[in-house]
This record gives sequence, C-alpha cells and structure tokens, in this order.
Amino acid sequence: MTPRPPNRLILTTPVHFWAFGFGSGLAPVAPGTFGSLVGLLLYGVIGWLPRELYWAVVVLAFLFGLYICGASARLLKVHDEPGIVWDEIVGLWLALIPLNMAIPQMVAPMPVWVWAVITFIWFRFFDILKPWPIRWVDRHVGGGTGIVLDDVLAGVYAGLFTVLTGWPIAWVFAWLG
Repeated sequence: MTPRPPNRLILTTPVHFWAFGFGSGLAPVAPGTFGSLVGLLLYGVIGWLPRELYWAVVVLAFLFGLYICGASARLLKVHDEPGIVWDEIVGLWLALIPLNMAIPQMVAPMPVWVWAVITFIWFRFFDILKPWPIRWVDRHVGGGTGIVLDDVLAGVYAGLFTVLTGWPIAWVFAWLG
C-alpha cells in the first residue's frame, strides 16, 4: 500500500487541493464519504441554479475532474488514491440532477434536503458496492477518465434509484411524521 501524501503537499498544491475535495479527502477514514459530504454541502449552493446552468456546472466539473484527478494521480504515482474525491463530488452532483428538475417532488412532496440525503445514501451505496458496470470501469479504465467515470456511473444509479424509491420513502416519511 502506498503511503498517504503529506497533508501540507495536498493543501498547498492546487491540483491536489481540488482533487482532494478542498482537503476533505484527507479524512483518516472514509475519505469518499467526506468528499461526498462536501459535494452535498456545495449542492446547497449550486442546487438552486436554473436547470441548464446546473447541468453546465456538472459538465464543467466533470471535465475539470478528468484533468485534476488524472494529474493528481500522476503526481502521486497512484492510480486512484483514496483521498482523490473530486470524482465523488461530481458523481453526487450528477445523482442530484433529478432534484434540480423537481422530479422527486412531483412523485412525493418532501423537503428538498430529505431528497438530497436520500440521494447521498444511494450514491454512497453504489459507489461502495460498485455493481456492473461500475466495478468494470473502476478496474479497466485508466487515468482521470477511470477515476471519474466509475463515480459518474454510481451517480446515474443513485439518481435513478432516488426517483424509483421516492413514493415508498415518502410514504414512510409521512407515516412517521
């Protein structure tokens, strides 16, 4: 196992700082979850953008991620260092697209933050479990593309499952509330 790079290096090198999710990837345990939490917090800012602008931010973050994740991995000489979490941020933002379109609220009205938490949970589930084709991409696609693409696929799964499970979750939420 490759030793973790020094925190000072990550926090003072711009490509690492971005790739490590503003330092969230330095968490001693579950850096992907901490990176996803940063993505969730930032969604609180960008989630209110008009649909087309939100999508543009996600696409630009994806393209930026291809570069910074690949560059950070090359500099560290580790293909997918666990602390590289920009891909989790982008994957979660992709998963949250249905919220930006108000699809879940049409299925079952609940506060947006509840939907965001549900989506976060689904995203972490698929990012950790890595069902096909996520695991295949994770193992066979190299560079920044491979680092980011598996989380994009986890985001697609999470977004779909958020919408598909919306009614039963809302029913439980209403029953408990």
